[in-house]
Amino acid sequence: QVQLVESGGGLVQAGGSLRLSCAASGRTFSTKDMAWFRQAPEKEREFVAAISRSRISTDYADSLAGRFTIDRDNAKNTVYLQMNSLKPEDTAVYYCAASSIGGLRLRKNIAEYDYWGQGTQVTVSS
Repeated sequence: QVQLVESGGGLVQAGGSLRLSCAASGRTFSTKDMAWFRQAPEKEREFVAAISRSRISTDYADSLAGRFTIDRDNAKNTVYLQMNSLKPEDTAVYYCAASSIGGLRLRKNIAEYDYWGQGTQVTVSS
């Protein structure tokens, strides 16, 4: 079993930055790929970024255009999402997720992740 807790969300003006953190506990050795998803009101939950346990592989949603960076510190059992040049369209609840399987490719679909945090609110004002 793995537990995930997000933090670092808040209110920021357009063009600003936020750094989200996700702390994992429990059987953290079971976590392979880790990812961030987000969900805005009245919209489906969507993929943001993913990273392999080795940190060698990363992937991002095309629409982010290089504004976001995902990283992880396995010694601290923590994954991060650095968000720069934030836009009002980035306003959403951001969720951390972990997969118990990995290799060959990064997981990018909701159904491929086994563990989820409760989410942290990010609000970007214009």
